[in-house]
Amino acid sequence: PVLDIDSITTMFTNSDEAVINKKLPKELLLRIFSFLDVVTLCRCAQVSRSWNVLALDGSNWQRIDLFDFQRDIEGRVVENISKRCGGFLRKLSLRGCLGVGDSALRTFAQNCKNIELLSLNGCTKITDSTCNSLSKFCPKLKHLDLASCTSITNLSLKALSEGCPNLEQLNISWCDQVTKDGIQALVRSCPGLKGLFLKGCTQLEDEALKHIGAHCPELVTLNLQTCSQITDEGLITICRGCHRLQSLCVSGCANITDAILHALGQNCPRLRILEVARCSQLTDVGFTTLARNCHELEKMDLEECVQITDGTLIQLSIHCPRLQVLSLSHCELITDDGIRHLGSGPCAHDRLEVIELDNCPLITDASLEHLKTCHSLDRIELYDCQQITRAGIKRLRTHLPNIKVHAYFAPVTPPPSVGGSRQRFCRCCVLL
Repeated sequence: PVLDIDSITTMFTNSDEAVINKKLPKELLLRIFSFLDVVTLCRCAQVSRSWNVLALDGSNWQRIDLFDFQRDIEGRVVENISKRCGGFLRKLSLRGCLGVGDSALRTFAQNCKNIELLSLNGCTKITDSTCNSLSKFCPKLKHLDLASCTSITNLSLKALSEGCPNLEQLNISWCDQVTKDGIQALVRSCPGLKGLFLKGCTQLEDEALKHIGAHCPELVTLNLQTCSQITDEGLITICRGCHRLQSLCVSGCANITDAILHALGQNCPRLRILEVARCSQLTDVGFTTLARNCHELEKMDLEECVQITDGTLIQLSIHCPRLQVLSLSHCELITDDGIRHLGSGPCAHDRLEVIELDNCPLITDASLEHLKTCHSLDRIELYDCQQITRAGIKRLRTHLPNIKVHAYFAPVTPPPSVGGSRQRFCRCCVLL
């Protein structure tokens, strides 16, 4: 039987010579401790003097995530952790730790020079000073998450480019002071970048994308959501320079056209995830080229691609056998015939897990009939699909009893929309 910490504690005597300490060599106990999380290690450290030494050994503190433990920590806690772990620490997550600032992270950088993965997501106190410290003391840094650290500027990217050449993944989402100058400095000195998350960096223009396309041949993931100034010109450069691209998010980039889909089809055959929500200029013509060339597509967000028709679904059903997640919400031209093709395609029986059809007014219960053989289907969204009925959902459940169906049936006629065309019912509404 597995003993919990309280049971183990009772096994100890005042002499600190419990049976477990006599039977197991310290090296084996140390190895066991290496699998424990922060909370359990701290509890073990209170069991006895010998366990305190073992539990607090730096080798057990190579990977620390404080998010599920305590988020209201002060800087001195980070300083103490860094002194205890020293060169052992490889991965540290401080996401959401609002009380941690530049001073604590300078001490951390000085003590933990072998850090490879560091998340400071939401640590809003930090400034460019932290990146200067990381640049100076942490040359092995590979993954850095600075999302929502809104004081970060181009100076941070220039510092990282000088001291962290091994950087593979950088998240500076919502760091809206960053411009093309910072991106240029970063990519020129970090040729191994595989993931760039630039969501909400609203000052970025095509010039920044041209630098990425020219210097990041290893790039696999790129997120440019709501970078509203970018156009086809910059994205085409990305496609031509980053042939290994597997995930691209340009949702909310309303200026892009089918030219992007053609460029992806011609240059990025490994593409698996494409998010183009609210890109209303995209049409069936572009998605046809994409589907015929990118056969590894698994997830597509086409919400509010208002020009697409069943033609896009026909091409996806023929050419994309790995499709798992598809959002067609607010694609008002989609009909039951498109769903019929999708439901009979190679992805349907074993792959398709999620399909979102919110606000698709032409969809009827017939679509649910076409999806009943999709045995992997886990969730379907049908908010404001006025022609879907409770009876149709009930029939679908006889074939897929575990499926989660999200739909809304108003008790009375809902009031006319006053907030624009994209009214969406609350997610707390009826879960059928």
